[in-house]
Amino acid sequence: MNISRSSSVFLCTLILGFAFSLAAMSTSAAEEKSEKALVVYHADYADTQRMSAMLTSIFNMVTTYENEFVDYDVRIVFLSHGIQFLTHDRLKGTPFEVNDKQAKEREDLITRLLTLHDMQHVTLSLCDITSQAIGLDKSKLIPGVDLVKSGVVELATLQRKGFAYIKV
Repeated sequence: MNISRSSSVFLCTLILGFAFSLAAMSTSAAEEKSEKALVVYHADYADTQRMSAMLTSIFNMVTTYENEFVDYDVRIVFLSHGIQFLTHDRLKGTPFEVNDKQAKEREDLITRLLTLHDMQHVTLSLCDITSQAIGLDKSKLIPGVDLVKSGVVELATLQRKGFAYIKV
């Protein structure tokens, strides 16, 4: 087989171009796989239906990420009335007092929150300003809750770090 020098150079250039293209595609795919999904949910309400919808949304999200092998960091920042879902205390005498109807539904929601935290590593954060405003002892919080200085500052900080912001 007699291949001219120019044909040989062309063939080598073509093969090298193809190899570089494959390398770029695999690097790009690897970068996409290694990119972490960053999401923060904002919970500042006492509505049990709304909380249930948010927890369902989070469960669906993290399950999808897990099924697709996507690394994730999902957080919920609670402030104001959202504090009701982070304690079994009825918060009597505070602006966040839990009524009888809420109390029944709240227990199921707390169980779901704990499951998301324990099984799917969802971070639970509470605004310390809210906690201090009503004098809630930290020992009355459900396990796994981290206190942040200010809930709204935490939300803004996480958004600056690239977290997608969701409020249900």
